[in-house]
Amino acid sequence: MSNAGDELLKKLIRDVPDFPKPGIMFKDITPLLADPTAFAMVLDRIAAHFSGPRAFDVVVGIESRGFIFGAALAARTSSSFVPVRKPGKLPAAKDRVEYSLEYGTDALEMHKNSLHKGHRVLVVDDVIATGGTVRAAIDLVQLQGGTVIGTAFAIELGFLGGRKRIPDGVEVFSVLSY
Repeated sequence: MSNAGDELLKKLIRDVPDFPKPGIMFKDITPLLADPTAFAMVLDRIAAHFSGPRAFDVVVGIESRGFIFGAALAARTSSSFVPVRKPGKLPAAKDRVEYSLEYGTDALEMHKNSLHKGHRVLVVDDVIATGGTVRAAIDLVQLQGGTVIGTAFAIELGFLGGRKRIPDGVEVFSVLSY
């Protein structure tokens, strides 16, 4: 995509100051989602990047905005979709991975047997910031025997260093970077 395409997408990312707490500049993707052409551009870029030798057969989407991009991408590429959820949201037996936050811990869960050895998995979320959430999702995929071939994000907040949390050999692809 050209720089003009990037500029179009960036114009649709709304900055919301002091959300969810003072000092944070939140990158709101909802205007991008409301524009069918822009949303399709994001999905097209991810699908094109992970084609050929980088192809995947399962998309793992991280709650909640990762569901939006992940499910649409899975449908577009005829891949399976597996949700990774916050604790207490999945009704059946599940695997759980805890991860560290700046002050405390959190966890992600995935239904047991969602993945099997040989599954080539793309982990998708809307934003990569510090990388803790995506790292937990990668750990869940690996726990179930899947192979993470890459991670994809609409936005990367590079100044927060999230790429450092991604294991060696797992590609990080971001449509837009800040």
